[in-house]
Order: sequence, then structure tokens, then C-alpha cells
Amino acid sequence: MDMLGMYPTFYVPGIGTAWVMGIIGTIHVVASHTSVGASFLFALLETRAYRDNKPQLMDFIQRYGLFLLIFSYVIGSITGPGIWYSITVASPRGVGALIHNFVWVWAAEWVFFTVEVIGVYALVYLIGKVDARTHLKLTWSFALASWTTMLLIVGILSFMMGPGNAAWYRTGSASDAFFSSNCFAQLGMRTGLMFVMASVVGLIVASRLRDADLQRSVVRLLAQVGLAGGLLMALMSFFYVRTLPRSAILLLDFRLLPAYARDMAAVLAVTALWLLFAWCRPGRVYTSLATALFVFVAIAGVWPEERMRESLRKPYVAGRYIYGNQIIARDVPGKGIEEEVDRIARDGLLKLHPFVPERLRTVNDGNRLEVGQLLAKMTCANCHALEPGAPLRNLPDQFHRATDEDLIAAYLRGPLKHGTQPYMPRIALPEDEIEALAHYLAVDDSGQDVDRLIARERRSRRLLDGKE
Repeated sequence: MDMLGMYPTFYVPGIGTAWVMGIIGTIHVVASHTSVGASFLFALLETRAYRDNKPQLMDFIQRYGLFLLIFSYVIGSITGPGIWYSITVASPRGVGALIHNFVWVWAAEWVFFTVEVIGVYALVYLIGKVDARTHLKLTWSFALASWTTMLLIVGILSFMMGPGNAAWYRTGSASDAFFSSNCFAQLGMRTGLMFVMASVVGLIVASRLRDADLQRSVVRLLAQVGLAGGLLMALMSFFYVRTLPRSAILLLDFRLLPAYARDMAAVLAVTALWLLFAWCRPGRVYTSLATALFVFVAIAGVWPEERMRESLRKPYVAGRYIYGNQIIARDVPGKGIEEEVDRIARDGLLKLHPFVPERLRTVNDGNRLEVGQLLAKMTCANCHALEPGAPLRNLPDQFHRATDEDLIAAYLRGPLKHGTQPYMPRIALPEDEIEALAHYLAVDDSGQDVDRLIARERRSRRLLDGKE
């Protein structure tokens, strides 16, 4: 029997691999968006310095540039590879889809990223060493290269919500996958966010300026840029919602907005008030206050925003053809990819997954609990923690701690098997695997120590086999 092209399943107890990826990704978003926004801020400030003959503005640009080298480029250099490692482990087929569809887009992004890194060093260390006009051209080149990296990455990320148009399933063309209204809406939102982040971080640097007139001038410009960015982000978020598929709208209305809307509105209000305060009272922008507001925006604003965006594409992880649990949900003739759900329903995941231990490929009374746990990890753990009370949509809470195996099995045979829940993948398992998974979930919901029970189960099997 031919195996599916699956990879080993990794599971991080409590938070799952999804949160590991999300935590690293959020830190990277804060650093990278600050960098891109600051690049345009530098270009605007330097243009003003050149046009109005205000060379003192270059002092702030140099200070902020040095700060950026540590804050964005060191942190970004650590978290960037961290994202690749974590997504490769958490979602190998998802990241494979992005690479196979956009290999030349990734290559182009690296070219612009190289220009961006060289640009920030040139910007900081060539102030006063080349003529003003040449330096201004360098700064604008740095800004355009930075924003182009964002454009290319956003185009790739928007494919995770879905291909640019339905023709991609037939053609497999990168252009059909890349360009979509969701891409441009997301690009607009992120462009607004980058100005907000650059302004919030820039206020920390500006608070350290000793020249009172220079500080007042810079703080007011930062506040204006931040407020304009926030307005752009808010307007583009309405456009973004209109580009979402129906399943994402349902998820947004019934789960995400009830959970996050109030907190997100509070973050936006506090950020807007902070920027208005900075514009009205530039001399009262102190380092401690500016740092506290930055930490607040990064943790209370960016983290839930990224969580919501990642959740909206459920149950898919890429192109609306790969589920979060790595199973292929539909045919993609343009890429020679075949759907796997019906094949799993017929032959079973235990027999088709290449990394299932031989002793667990057939369900029996001696391994039912262990097989059920393995099936839960392979089919559920990318989106759900298995431990009661764990923060990542843990399964015991989702089943309301139900311990009735028949009740759980009825759900597995009904809504889950037929794919009637819009934000859940269609998971159709043969009867013996349904019973094993229901047995595990019932035991897990009861609060018993599943690992200890499985260890006892294994020991009993070894005794029966005469190996102890």
C-alpha cells in the first residue's frame, strides 16, 4: 500500500507547535514592521532636513538608525530563522507549498532584503561622509527596498488564506497564486501598522534628545506619522474583512470578535491617545513612559492581531487545499496534487502515515488508548492542545469535559466526518480509528493521567508477550 507523503508529527505540550511559531512570529513582526516604517520615517525626515536646511535632524536619524540596528536587525536576524525552523516542524507541508509556489519570489525577496541590510548600515555610517544629496538617495533606496520585501512576503502570506484566483488550482501559476484583493488589503493594513510601530519606537529614541527644539519637532512629526498610519490601518482593515472567505467571516463573527474586539479597541484607543498626547505635549514624552507604551502595544496589540489573522484561515494552512493537520483537502491538477481525505476514510490514517510505529497500525484492546492519543496528535494537535486547561483551544474544554465515548464518537462520525463545521477540517476516519480516538478523548476529558495509563498499557503488553 502506498504511503502518504507525510512528515513526523511534533507536539509541544500545552501550547502546541502553533504557539511556538506564533510567539516567534509576533516578535519578528514587531521588529520587522518597525524597521520598514522607520526607513520611510528616515526618508521623510532627511528630505525635510535637505529641503529646509535642518542638518540637526540628521542627529536623530543617526541615533534611531543605531537603535534600529540592535532592535530590529539583531532581533530580526534571530527570529527570522526561528520562524523557518518552527514552521518547518509545525507545518512541513504548508511551508513546502509556499516554497514550491513562490521559489523565485523568495529569491527576489532575499535580493531586496540584502539591499535593505546594506542600506541601513550605509544610512548610519555615511552621514557626514558623503554629500547630502547622495545620502538622501541612499535613504530612499533603503526605504523602497524595505517596503518591497514587505510587499513580496505579504503576497506569499496572503496565499495562505487562499490563492489569488481559482485558476491557480488548474494552472499552478505563481501569478495566479500571488495577486489577490486579500494581498493588497493586507499590504495596506501592514503599511499602516509599520508607521504606528516606527512612531511608537521612535518616541523612545526622541525622548533622549537633549536639544528641546529638535525633540519637539521630531516628536510632533512622529505623532503625526503614527496617527496617519493608525487611520490607514483601520480603513484597510474594513477592506481586508471584505476579502475574506465565508468560513473566515463565520469564525470572525462567532469566535474571534467576541474574544478580542473589546481588547483590540482598547489598544487602538490607548495608542491614539498616546500619540495625541505626544503631539500636544512633546516635552512630556519621557523615556520610561514611551517604553511602557511600546511594550503595551507590542504585547496587547500585535500578539492578538497576529493570532486573529492566523486563525482566520482555519481549517486550512495554505491555499485552501492543505488542512492545518497537513492532510490534502482537494485536488490541485496544476501541481499534480491529489486529495487525501477520502483515501484516509477508506484505508485509515494508521496504515497510510509513514511514521506510525508498526505496533500501533492495528487497533486492539491492548493499545486502544495509545493509538487514540497518536491519532489526536496527528489530526488535532496542530490547532488544539490535548491537556485539560491548556491555553491553545484545548480539546477537553472543546468537548466540555465529556466522558461519554458514544457521544464523542457520534461527533466524529457526524459533523467531523462530513465536514459540516466551516472552520473545522473534514476528518473522515474508519470505524476502528474513530473508536480509538473517542476512547482517548473520553479518558483525557476525565482528567486521568493518560501518559501513565499508556505506560501501564505498554507494560501489560510486554508481560503478555513474555518480554519481562
